[in-house]
Amino acid sequence: MTENHRVRAKSGELVLSLRGICKNFGAVSALTDIELDVHAGEVVALVGDNGAGKSTLVKVLAGVHQPSAGTITFGGRPVELSNPGTALDLGIATVFQDLALCENLDVVANIFLGRETAPWRLDEISMEVRAWTLLNELSARIPDVRDVVASLSGGQRQTVAIARSLLLDPKLIMLDEPTAALGVAQTAEVLNLIERVRDRGHAVIMISHNMEDVRAVADKIVVLRLGRNNGVFYPDSSNEELVAAITGATENAVSRRAGRRQAEQAARAKE
Repeated sequence: MTENHRVRAKSGELVLSLRGICKNFGAVSALTDIELDVHAGEVVALVGDNGAGKSTLVKVLAGVHQPSAGTITFGGRPVELSNPGTALDLGIATVFQDLALCENLDVVANIFLGRETAPWRLDEISMEVRAWTLLNELSARIPDVRDVVASLSGGQRQTVAIARSLLLDPKLIMLDEPTAALGVAQTAEVLNLIERVRDRGHAVIMISHNMEDVRAVADKIVVLRLGRNNGVFYPDSSNEELVAAITGATENAVSRRAGRRQAEQAARAKE
């Protein structure tokens, strides 16, 4: 880890704090003693190989899974995220990789899906105005909020999903692989969108396998390996440091050195 990290944005209050978070599925330990702090106006990237525990941790914070042990502090007080509705009510919004958009509906309907302005009568005008306001605040490139989602590009669909997550003005937004399967131009559009979300003062947790994207927007990089914390890094950390933490190369090197020492000691004992 380097101390000479680049500060991209002045972070605000501590929004989320995890201490000793564990998650077991039967005899399998998916998360062990996870520690994490996220501040307002900060993008924290969660990185690691497949099976590192990233998605499990996000699902714990989204209320999909309940932790087996540990404490979650949100907004300065301990909380129990017993279900997704509880997480959303507290101010934790999640955009999963599949986006959960209805392709046959227009942008307005997708942004307000399940949160329509009145259960007995749709106020189409106010919903459309609110949708345009959200998208304009994000400088989003959506031609018309009455376009059906099926007609939008991958980057535009990601934009709609993020705009929907902002509808209730959450304190924390979690993005699961937001640039996966996007082209260069669409990726740049989504990364700019993430920066604008951060600049609005939201805390952001971003899962990504793309280190170039991570370096572009993250203020802090948290590495998970085999369900455990394996280092906190910053955008100017070297590739060697990050790869070693992600793959466990440093641990393997230590084990190899220990093995060589034991072999040398055994050889000397025989002399």
